[in-house]
Amino acid sequence: MRRRTLLAGVVGAGFLTATPAHATPVLPIRGCADWSARPPSAQPTVLTQRPVRILIHHTATENTSDVSQAHAYAHARWIQDLHMDTNGWIDSGQHFTNSRGGFLMEGRHGSLAALRAGDRVVVGAHCPGQNSEAIGIENEGNYMSVEPPVLLWDSLVSFCVYTCEQYAIPPSEIFGHRDYRDTLCPGDKLYALLPRLRQEVARVLG
Repeated sequence: MRRRTLLAGVVGAGFLTATPAHATPVLPIRGCADWSARPPSAQPTVLTQRPVRILIHHTATENTSDVSQAHAYAHARWIQDLHMDTNGWIDSGQHFTNSRGGFLMEGRHGSLAALRAGDRVVVGAHCPGQNSEAIGIENEGNYMSVEPPVLLWDSLVSFCVYTCEQYAIPPSEIFGHRDYRDTLCPGDKLYALLPRLRQEVARVLG
C-alpha cells in the first residue's frame, strides 16, 4: 500500500491534521469529545519524554459485523466504563482504540494532544512496565482464531505509520501485549501478523 493512499483521510474537528512533512492528511483520529467520553476521575500524568515502542492489543470482545461509527463510539464508552468502574482506573487504560470498522479514537484523555506534539506521553494503564514506554492501541475484537478485518488492519497500519513518525519510533519496535506480559493478547492470529505490520509500516515510511 502506498503512503499517499494509506494516509489519505478526512480532516475535521478533533481529527489529526497533517504535519508539514505530509503531502496529504493522515487518517483521522477522533478525540475523546467526539465519542462523548466521561471526564477522567483524576488528571492523567503527562511525561516530557517520547515513548519508544507501540504495543498492539485486542479487546477480546465479540467480532461484531457492525462497523458503524456509532458502534465504534459506543464500544469506546463501554471500554472506558469497564476500566473506570470495574478496574478502578482513572480513565481508559489504552492510549488509542481502533474499531472493526477502522475508526481510530483517542482512549486516555490527553493522548491525542501528546501524539500531535510528538515530545510527550500520557501515562496509560495498558501494560505494567510499559505504560510510559509504549503507546497502547486496543483493536476491537477477538483475534485468537480469526484475522482482523481489512478496515481495522488498514487503519492500524496508518496509525502506526503516524505514531512512528511523530515519536521517531522504528517500525521494529511494534510489539504485542504478550511480549511484555503473560497474556493471550493480542490473539494468536493478530500476533502472527505483527511481522507483516512492521514491514508495511516500514515500507510506507520509506
